[in-house]
Amino acid sequence: QVQLVESGGGLVQPGGSLRLSCAASENIYRLYVIGWYRQAPGKQRGLVATITSGGTKNYAESVKDRFTISRDGAKNTLYLQMTSLKPKATAVYYCNAMYGTHGYWGQGTPVTVSS
Repeated sequence: QVQLVESGGGLVQPGGSLRLSCAASENIYRLYVIGWYRQAPGKQRGLVATITSGGTKNYAESVKDRFTISRDGAKNTLYLQMTSLKPKATAVYYCNAMYGTHGYWGQGTPVTVSS
C-alpha cells in the first residue's frame, strides 16, 4: 500500500504561483506513474500532469508551459510548480500513484485562485 500526502495548497491571486507537494511512503522511482489530478466544484476529476518511473512527463493541454511536474528521490516527494494561475485553476488537487496493479490517491489539497 502506498500513502500519499499532499500539501501546499491555499489562496493565491490570479497570475500568481504556487508549489504543491506530495510525499509518498514508497520509493518514488518505483512508482509506475505518479501525478496530479484536480477536481473543480461540480466537475469531474481530471488529469493535470503525470510522470512515469522512467521520467516521461505528460501534461494537460490547458496547463502546458505554465505548470511543471518534478520529483525528488531523496525525499520521495512529487511537486507541481504552478505559475500564471488563473481563476479556473481553482480546484482540489490530488496526488495519484500507480504501484503494481493498484492505484492510490491522496486526500487532496485545495487551491483557490481569486483576487
